[in-house]
Amino acid sequence: MKTKIKLCGIKSHEDVAIMNQELPDYCGFIIDFPKSHRSLTKEVARELSKEVSSSITKVGVFVNSPVEDVIGLLNEGIIDMAQLHGDEDEDYIFHVQQETKKPVMKAIIVRDEFDVFRAKESPADYVLLDAGKGSGESFNWNLISDMDREYFLAGGLDETNIKNAIDTLHPFAIDLSSSLETNGDKDPKKVKMIMDIMSRIS
Repeated sequence: MKTKIKLCGIKSHEDVAIMNQELPDYCGFIIDFPKSHRSLTKEVARELSKEVSSSITKVGVFVNSPVEDVIGLLNEGIIDMAQLHGDEDEDYIFHVQQETKKPVMKAIIVRDEFDVFRAKESPADYVLLDAGKGSGESFNWNLISDMDREYFLAGGLDETNIKNAIDTLHPFAIDLSSSLETNGDKDPKKVKMIMDIMSRIS
């Protein structure tokens, strides 16, 4: 199965225009996480969401947000999937799943084999394996060589290594953000280059 692609950190009308031009499988909005320069208020996410092509799955990225906020945005249709990047436990995940019937993705920072075990056992519909919250660095991919469930691969991915990552690990999807930016904003040339590379990878 062809690896899908998620472009994260969408924060402006210009970013949405780029997404609609290149049509990745997923795009991500970081919601109410002020530590990130890509963070949006719920109101801005609601506004931008309306402009995204219906062919793109909209993902809301949350860090320890009130569970009611996540459920509300899913049930409103502002986002199609929730990505949880904080300390959300199994009860939180189950609650979102039960109240929305929408997919939940749990991000796990991979440092050792125990983190890989946590990823394998997570009740989330998908897991995202990362080196950190938008660190722009990769982790030791050898740790996930026997991963037995579908996952999104993040952390330090760019035009120099995505083909190797896909050929070696066969992830369900790859997730990019900082490598698509110039001076903190999405760069249409960089996005197009990544999408062109993806179109040539089987």
